[in-house]
Order: sequence, then C-alpha cells, then structure tokens
Amino acid sequence: MLKSRKELDAELDGAARAWLDGALAEAAHDATAREAARAQADGGAGTTPYASPPWELRYAAAGRHCGPAHADSVRSLLLIEARAPLPSVTRLYEQGTAAERRAVLLTLDRLGLGDRALPLVEDALRTNDTRLVAAAVGPYAAAHLDPHAWRHAVLKCLFTGVPVDAVARLGERARGDAELARMLRDFAAERTAAGRDVPADLRTALALALTTPAAPTEES
Repeated sequence: MLKSRKELDAELDGAARAWLDGALAEAAHDATAREAARAQADGGAGTTPYASPPWELRYAAAGRHCGPAHADSVRSLLLIEARAPLPSVTRLYEQGTAAERRAVLLTLDRLGLGDRALPLVEDALRTNDTRLVAAAVGPYAAAHLDPHAWRHAVLKCLFTGVPVDAVARLGERARGDAELARMLRDFAAERTAAGRDVPADLRTALALALTTPAAPTEES
C-alpha cells in the first residue's frame, strides 16, 4: 500500500526526510517550469531545458536513500508532485527496473493521463513478473481497459498466481459478465483435464461473473 507524505515522515530518518524534501522540491519546480513554458507557447506542448529533469534521477535513487520498503511510496509522491507528463512516465517505465516500473503502474490513476498510458499496462500484463501484473490491474486498468483486455487481465492473474483481490473493481466489472464466465469455465476445464487444481480465486471470479447485475432503480 502506498504511504502518504505524513506517514513517510514518521518512518524515515532525518537524512532520508531531507533527501525526500529536496527530491519533491525538484519535482515541483519542474512541474511549474513546464506549465510556464506551456503558457508561454500559447497552449503548445512546452519544453524544459533538459530531456530528463533532475527529479527523474531522484526517482531511480529512491530505494537507496529511503529504503526499499518505502521506495514505491516515495516514487509515487515524486510522480504526483511533478504532475508527471506522459513522456516522463513512459521514460521512467521503459528505462526502469522492475521496482521502478511497479511504482509507475501503481500511480497511473493519480496522474490525469486519461487512457494514454494504457500501453504501459498492456506491456506489464505481457510479462510473467507477478509484481508488475499485480500493479497493472489496479484502478487505472479498471477505469481504462476495454472489456476484452480486462478479461484477459483477470485470466493473467490466475495464470501467474496473482490473487484476484489485486484486481481493482473486480466485483463491479465481473458481475454478470457472461463472456468472462465462459473464459473462466474454459480455464477451469483445462486445469481439470490436466489433473491440476482449480484455484479458489477462479471460483471467486466465476461466482461474480455468474451473478445477475442488480436492476437499475427508477427515480421517483
């Protein structure tokens, strides 16, 4: 779970807090400079005088300065403070370690990018890294993946052993989904034919898919 700045301040030592203060100040400065450049360009994309702003280097160093246990939360705060644009988010994902990619995925729903970052989610779902798969099926995927891709994301969790509890809005999106129910039944049949156990999580998802959605109530 991502921690707030207040929670981090309570857990980090003085050196780590000072480092985080500087990193967040750099991120905020970049956001301000980028927005000023955009305003000067009369609504254009705007540019900064460097291809990779300094806070992106801080992003990569978060685990070293604040500890691996806090790295996701620190990186998420940096992305939010920088109001990270798609080029930065994409660069940090594509050039990052698995841990750095995970933090990007965990923060996508807080960056106001619309559906433009979906290629990053789709890339993560093509891997067999359970850390990335679990991060990829969070709120951003729930809001933006189309039904076909979302169903395959649920199956990916079952294939890789990621608990379906990681799938944001599972109950909402799975409920009454006949196509998802068919896919889950097929997967269960394949497991049974191969003499393998059917995961309890599959039964959970299937029960939701077989549930009839509640009828909308008419306003009086």
